[in-house]
Amino acid sequence: MITSNQNPKIKLVRSLLGRSRNRCDAGAFVAEGVRLVEEASAYLNKVNLLFRFVLVSSELNNRGKKLVEKLLEQGVEVTEVAPRILQSTSETETSPGILAVLNNFQLPIPDFPNFLLILDSIRDPGNLGTLLRTAAAAGVQTVLLPPETTDAFAPKVVRAGMGAHFRLPIQSLSWTEIHRLICSLNLSVYLADMNGIPCWQTDFCKPLVLVVGGEAKGATEFARKLVHAKVSIPMLGKTESLNAAVAGSVLMFEVVRQRIWKTG
Repeated sequence: MITSNQNPKIKLVRSLLGRSRNRCDAGAFVAEGVRLVEEASAYLNKVNLLFRFVLVSSELNNRGKKLVEKLLEQGVEVTEVAPRILQSTSETETSPGILAVLNNFQLPIPDFPNFLLILDSIRDPGNLGTLLRTAAAAGVQTVLLPPETTDAFAPKVVRAGMGAHFRLPIQSLSWTEIHRLICSLNLSVYLADMNGIPCWQTDFCKPLVLVVGGEAKGATEFARKLVHAKVSIPMLGKTESLNAAVAGSVLMFEVVRQRIWKTG
C-alpha cells in the first residue's frame, strides 16, 4: 500500500493533473472515477490503450471493486493507496476512490468521413469536455483541435467528456495540417456565427466540417479562411449569444436532425 506523498506514482499523478506540458513530456494523462476507468477498460483492446497503472483506496464502492477485478484479469497493475493520500491527490472534492494513469493515444481518422468538428480557441475545459461528449453522441467522426484550443486531456476536460475520449478520434493538428486534411476530403466548412444564415435553412446533409469558435473572440482568422458559409441559431429572446458548448451542441444535433429526416 502507498502511504507517502513522496511515492513516485503519486508524484507522477500530481504532475499529470497539472500543466499540459507535463502530460506531453510524460506521454500520459489521468482518468479519475469508476465510470471513466470503466470506459478505458472497455476500449482497451479497440484502441490499443495501455494502462500504466491504477490507484485505488479501501473506500472504493462495490462497482469499483468489480472493475478492479476486471482490470486485474486484463493484466493491469493495480495498487492500493491510503485514502488520505488518494484524497489529497484527487482533482475532485471527494475522491471517487480510483484513478488510472493512461498512455496518450489517438484514434485514427476514419476513411471518407462526412461529419467533422473543429473546436477553435475553446479555452474553458468544461466547454471543451461538453463539446466532445456531445460530438460523440451526435456521431461526429473526428474532432480537430488547432493549437489555440486547450488540452483535450486536461483533467477537467476528461471528466466533462464522460468517456468521449475513448470513442471519438480527437486530433490536435496545426492549421496547415487541418487545411490539407479538409482539402483532401473535399468537405464544406460551416462556421457557427451569430451573423450567419439560420441553421434551419442550411443543408447539413452533405459532407461537412462544423467550426465552433472560442468563448471570447470567436473563431480565429485561420479558421475563417477555411469557411464556405456562416450559420447561426435563430433566437426569439434578447440574449446576445449562446455559450460555446450550447451553441455547438444545438448545431451538431441540427445536423443529426436533418440527416435522420432525409433518410427516415
